[in-house]
Amino acid sequence: MPSRRDCAKRRPGYRPDARILKEEFYRAGPVQRLLLRYTQALITQMAQTVVCNQHHLMDQQMCRWLLLCVFRLPLNEQKMTHELIANMLGVLRPGMTKAAMKLLDPELIRCSGDHIEVLEFDRLLTDVQAI
Repeated sequence: MPSRRDCAKRRPGYRPDARILKEEFYRAGPVQRLLLRYTQALITQMAQTVVCNQHHLMDQQMCRWLLLCVFRLPLNEQKMTHELIANMLGVLRPGMTKAAMKLLDPELIRCSGDHIEVLEFDRLLTDVQAI
């Protein structure tokens, strides 16, 4: 089955040998439990993203995306463009730029070139939780 991978950050990655991973999985031990928990968390996150994308405004979707990025990488400043975020959310870039402008006004974020910095993490989190 063909698949596509997108990597927003250039970080070292690890690709285990498929045969060895399958053997470990079928032993029904800790590797299987870990992979099944990861799969469950990923499916839950995908379902939540679908609901978010259907029911929330673009600036709210952008808040959620930025928070996910900050949670994954412990940096307030993320190297990403409006176009990258638009692609990840499946929207057009001009709409994403407009959404970013809404977050710039109350100074929740700062944008410069291909960097977006979260200035008010707690307020951004509060705004997303209020959604």
